[in-house]
Amino acid sequence: MEFEEDEAVTTHPKLSKPKNPLHFESISSQDSILPMPNLPTELINNISTKIASLPNTKLRSLFFPQQNSQLQRVLISATQMEPQEDEAFTKPAHISSQDSIMPMPNLPTELITEILLKLPVKSLLKFRSVSKSWLSLISSPDFVKTHLLLSASNKDYTHHGLMFKFASTSDRGIKDCSLSALLCDSVTEAFDLDYPGKYYPNDYPRFVGSVNGLICLAINRFMGLDDLFLWNPSIRKYKKLPSCRLNQSRCYHEQALDGFNFGFAYDEFQDDYKVVGIFPISGKIRLCRIEVQIYSLKSNSWRRIDDFQGRELLNAPAKCVNGKLHWLDKQRNIISIDLADEKWAEVERPYSEGCGYVKLGVFGSDLAVLCNYGRTHVDVWVMTEYGVKESWTKMFTVKFPNDSMGIFYPPILMSNEGEILLKFGSRFTKYNPKDDSIRYVDVTNFAPCIEAEIYVKSLVCPFYRGDHERTNNGG
Repeated sequence: MEFEEDEAVTTHPKLSKPKNPLHFESISSQDSILPMPNLPTELINNISTKIASLPNTKLRSLFFPQQNSQLQRVLISATQMEPQEDEAFTKPAHISSQDSIMPMPNLPTELITEILLKLPVKSLLKFRSVSKSWLSLISSPDFVKTHLLLSASNKDYTHHGLMFKFASTSDRGIKDCSLSALLCDSVTEAFDLDYPGKYYPNDYPRFVGSVNGLICLAINRFMGLDDLFLWNPSIRKYKKLPSCRLNQSRCYHEQALDGFNFGFAYDEFQDDYKVVGIFPISGKIRLCRIEVQIYSLKSNSWRRIDDFQGRELLNAPAKCVNGKLHWLDKQRNIISIDLADEKWAEVERPYSEGCGYVKLGVFGSDLAVLCNYGRTHVDVWVMTEYGVKESWTKMFTVKFPNDSMGIFYPPILMSNEGEILLKFGSRFTKYNPKDDSIRYVDVTNFAPCIEAEIYVKSLVCPFYRGDHERTNNGG
């Protein structure tokens, strides 16, 4: 299903250098007061909950220009604030459920922007239909960029989700749950997701990576190359990438083998999202070469690069750290490609030959390695200073749960309470380094988890101006 493009959000935001969140090009500098429409009470209450942290003096001077107004009583009641300094702020009166629509005063753009930037994506999508001025503000590239920065840096992970692929004897697909609930609540609920390519015959989705709220998804068609999608599940929009054409010689009976490897990253220098594909090519019955191609979202095209060292990689997606994509080869060496100059390098590894199963991950913003030893424990190493071998630090060692089969996988995440989230086998676990305990996380509507991906909920769109916009209805 195709829709008209939303031109205001087709420029992709850079996460690293946002402008002043109170200055937006879509609103004139002369518009110090933003006209406000009449809003439903439920929207007012949603907004008002975000005002609770502001100082009373600022609330009085900016939000309540008229004392004892009906709006004043609604907002104070919704935020449960008990003003004490000013007698004019009386105790809120009861609000009738019949007051479904309430008049709003004209509010300073500065305050409206500050409030909206703290709202979740789901609310912002609804608020875009409130008025043309709100649509222009919420859709502006600067707003999208600043909202992304604030959401990604939220230490409570309230704007993050955890998506996982599941497979059972009767079904397979993708589920999603709140990351903050997974970390803090005793029980978390998972929800089934529609995703691009869901209703393909014999579809088999794989996570390539997540950047700025965009998920790169590969759908294995069991014949030919994978179909690739850039997908933002928060705004339900996706883009199918053009097919990659490999340089295969018929004279030497060359054909692509299984075991394609991909990596997804944001190139900050080019302001571009890129996918790197690594394709083994066989001649008759054995591997003869490896072809590497890079997709650019800006150009919407693939191109080949030729200086790959020819190593066979383990079948796992790349991890992006410091502007570079990282893979493990079959000798368990860590190799990387720099998206800025497209040069390959090898990263010194921290582990010895005695390590069993090795998995790459990201801990915070640093490269991490999980070294699983037999069925006893896993060592988690983190490179605290990128490119410096001596900076590899063994952050913690986690013992395997008793009488359990499996190994530890990413993601790796530390909560505010110091607990470590890890995937063990097909379930999620939390490790407490204070008492060296580990326990399984209780998730309802759960299914055996094959792989998982953490993402930030954002307004970033997976296409540039001129692309066709699609919403994911499973097709």
